[in-house]
Amino acid sequence: MNAVLIALLVLPLFGAALTLAPVFGPDRAVAGRRALRLNTVVTGAVFLLAVALAAGFDHDEPARMQATTDVSWIPALDVRLHLGVDGVSLPLVVLTALLTFLCALYSEKRLPDGADVPSAQAFVGLFLLLEVGMLATFAVLDLLLFFVAFEIVLIPMYFLIARWGSGAKVPAASRFILYTLLGSAVMLLGFLLIGSKAGTFDMQALATAHGGGLSHTTQVIAALAILVGLAVKAPAWPLHSWLPDAHTAAPTVGSVLLAGVLLKMGTYGLVRVLLPVVPDGAATLAPYLGAFAAVGIVYGSLACLALARPGAKGDLKRLIAYSSVGHMGFVLLGIASLTPVGVNGALFANIAHGLITGLLFFVVGALKDRYGTADLDTLSGATGAALYGRAPRLGVLLAFAAVASLGLPGLAGFWGELLAMFGAFDPADGLSRPAFVTYMVLAGLGTLLTAAYLLIVVRRVCMGDPTQPAPVAELTDLRPYEAVSWTPLAALTLLAGLWPALLLGLSDPAVKHLLGGG
Repeated sequence: MNAVLIALLVLPLFGAALTLAPVFGPDRAVAGRRALRLNTVVTGAVFLLAVALAAGFDHDEPARMQATTDVSWIPALDVRLHLGVDGVSLPLVVLTALLTFLCALYSEKRLPDGADVPSAQAFVGLFLLLEVGMLATFAVLDLLLFFVAFEIVLIPMYFLIARWGSGAKVPAASRFILYTLLGSAVMLLGFLLIGSKAGTFDMQALATAHGGGLSHTTQVIAALAILVGLAVKAPAWPLHSWLPDAHTAAPTVGSVLLAGVLLKMGTYGLVRVLLPVVPDGAATLAPYLGAFAAVGIVYGSLACLALARPGAKGDLKRLIAYSSVGHMGFVLLGIASLTPVGVNGALFANIAHGLITGLLFFVVGALKDRYGTADLDTLSGATGAALYGRAPRLGVLLAFAAVASLGLPGLAGFWGELLAMFGAFDPADGLSRPAFVTYMVLAGLGTLLTAAYLLIVVRRVCMGDPTQPAPVAELTDLRPYEAVSWTPLAALTLLAGLWPALLLGLSDPAVKHLLGGG
């Protein structure tokens, strides 16, 4: 299985390199179409490898690191090419492979605005390089390699936004890369401090030591640096301000991957690095992380309510971006509880958010393509956009994703938020229970506000009078390539909601192992 994991990383890297070679023919249009087909084939093969990795995974021992490779990379620094997956990282690897494949399928038929077939080679090369960085982040087990993988994704995403985005795309892309580069630089300082004091950058060895050999002061300083760096990517309030602009400007596939995968890199790093490597530092900072998480939940929901009201000229993509601030607040709250229940809830919410928000951005991107805008007032008109009457399949998918996002029982969004709140209700020993109960109450208020703004969106976009004049002459309903790209996300949202043990059975032993010094 280690060969499968290596192939997961090498195949898209090879595909990205292939886009630079003159192998697609002299005709740029023909070369572009072949590059798009290559993108689909490579990402499809990567997804099949991810499925094979999941099928070959020993589900009886999800806490054990599997499919491992461990060879020396930089002997002078004792940096090793150490790869592996466990019950924490495996679902994220599969989610990443799935979303990139679905985005590649979608892009083959619908390139971003401003793109043309002759420019597709550059688009595909950046897209595949982005996939390499995302997959590597969840597979590497060395702190410096983690940093390298964490950084690889920044340049491709910058160009996806700045070159193929819309609106104020260059300022949005610049803010995205400046925020994340600054956060990454601070995170690297924390990694270097740990490596210099512990004598190794190996994440497994550091997790096994569980803070051994690191003084309390060292742990707190390192934990603060790592937390700040990862909180920017999560993003945690108040370090979130780059996110709404990036989502509003990004092309549809860029928004899907940004919300579905890149945000998860920050929260995954907290579970993989912060909790097991510097446990004393994590315990010291947990109350503050919980407070910021609770504020972020309420803040994100209030921002969405303001955007959803009539006359606010709220952009639907911007609204979903702010909703991500609230949803990722639940993830951060679960992690801050330092309990198996809370951390399991955070990991479940990670996957659920990737599925649901990926679907939301796909649907909203399709509406923007059809209407020429994602402005909610323009879409809804005087009576409502009446998607149920004009494009019923699109309307049903939007409503389904919205009720899944608000945490309806039976769908994936429910379990992560519930378990994160349970974790806050009874936090780990040494944490203030009254403070975390307060955070839980604020999170509960956030769920009510979330339901309010999402139901307003559904009412304004899906309901209305279909006989009234529409902003466009003819609204095309769900196209075949859209159905193929989006149906797996809807099906998995339902499956995860009805069968939560599918994910919790993987993550629970691994989480207990990490929290206990595994």
